[in-house]
Amino acid sequence: MPLSFSSTTHGDIAFGFFNIESDMLLLEHYFFFADQFCSWMCELADPETPASQVRVEGSVFYIPDSNDIGDLMGAIHGVRFTGFIGEIYRHFPFPEDPLAFKQNPQGDQTRKPVLARIEKFARKEQMPIELCLDGQVRIGVYGFDPGVFHQLIQYVWQGGYPRWKEGICPPCVLEMKTCLQASRHPLFQGVF
Repeated sequence: MPLSFSSTTHGDIAFGFFNIESDMLLLEHYFFFADQFCSWMCELADPETPASQVRVEGSVFYIPDSNDIGDLMGAIHGVRFTGFIGEIYRHFPFPEDPLAFKQNPQGDQTRKPVLARIEKFARKEQMPIELCLDGQVRIGVYGFDPGVFHQLIQYVWQGGYPRWKEGICPPCVLEMKTCLQASRHPLFQGVF
């Protein structure tokens, strides 16, 4: 489930997994997969990357209209299936057993139906991710201070809320942790 995180540019914004059967993340109006996020973090943390080039661009889905994104709480409760999120919850409904509410570490296996649905609502865009010289981090149009940036990384590491099923992380998340722990960049110090 996405959580609210404090940005330096837009106030509180939503970030996180929005369906336990998919590894897709949302950042307000941007949508991308967990392995992309992990790959971006590894690229940014690469000790061979010069400080002047601590920027990557990633291909993401962008849904400008909130109605096209949908009603997450309505979809979770099975009462309102609107927009992209509504279509995802029609295909992958919220579990009846609350104990089954855990993020699936094999969420990458559901890419085909997720992609078929998001392509109806979104357009593809390039989103920059940048570690700025002033200590801020920019992801798309959103700015974050280092502490909140760490919280975003930790959210993915933990499998968000409700955490990874059986405590098992996907390989991309394990690789991200290894990359970040090896990084000499000051913005990655103390993230874990």
